[in-house]
Amino acid sequence: MPGSFIDTNVLIYMASGDPLKADRAEEIVSSGGTISVQVLNELTNVARRKMLMSWIDTHAFLSMIRALLAVHSVTIEIHETGLVLAERYGFSTYDAMIAASALHGDCDLLWSEDMQDGMVIENQLRISNPFRSK
Repeated sequence: MPGSFIDTNVLIYMASGDPLKADRAEEIVSSGGTISVQVLNELTNVARRKMLMSWIDTHAFLSMIRALLAVHSVTIEIHETGLVLAERYGFSTYDAMIAASALHGDCDLLWSEDMQDGMVIENQLRISNPFRSK
């Protein structure tokens, strides 16, 4: 059964000072979905370096995310698919690995503020910006 994959930028808003985006991010996460270990790594980096979270708060935030969402490992197959996607669609390496993880996770929806809203990857995965005004 296809599902949704949540990009790092959506999760960052859960801990942000923007109440509208935080509420929307929480709504998406509460519906369930998938992330990859890459997302956890990126989230850790932003929490520590940009949000200045303590290690205790960072661990608590990551634990909460892991309890709410399925977490998939990044494999060599995902890496290889990501390279193909980066070349084919012109994605950054990191965005391509996110898209590859979503494809390998059998997702049909990728929530991301950073990628092109409405784009369909490999006739399977549609990118949707959850913060875009309708």
